[in-house]
Amino acid sequence: MKIRKASERDIKEIAKIYVDSWRTTYDGLVPRTFLNELSYEMSQHKWQSFYDDQANETFMYVAVDEMGKVVGFAAAQCMLHDKREGELYALYLLDQCQGKGVGRSLVKAVAAHFIQNDVSSMFVWVMKNNRAGRGFYQSLKGTYTRGRQSKFGGYVVEDEAYKWDDLSLLT
Repeated sequence: MKIRKASERDIKEIAKIYVDSWRTTYDGLVPRTFLNELSYEMSQHKWQSFYDDQANETFMYVAVDEMGKVVGFAAAQCMLHDKREGELYALYLLDQCQGKGVGRSLVKAVAAHFIQNDVSSMFVWVMKNNRAGRGFYQSLKGTYTRGRQSKFGGYVVEDEAYKWDDLSLLT
């Protein structure tokens, strides 16, 4: 498995992974009608816009298998508050790549990118009902910091934020 910075040519595969991952990961956590309405075209537009958003210092990394196929991605951005803080905005993998260290490698690449850009802390939002996602971030020693509500297709979900104050622990 190779981890590299995403390029514009990866957007179509990123969009497909995003939709397919939502449909498997969040089935039962958000309404199925919402999941069925997700489209590759809308997802491609979303991720192209994210990729192009240089004002918010966005970036993405992809995991590529031995055949050269993108099998996962991480998207991140720099948040400008009182201090520079990173946000792991998204982390999605194809089902067959989960539990094999690919997600961990992507998070490591994001953390290293932040460190190189003078960002020393990072947070991520995860659905409270997504036990596997919460467990993953807890296994990386993310610390719960706060909660919020999000809305998907008219359905309200509880989210939790996990934070790393020292990104060097992830690299």
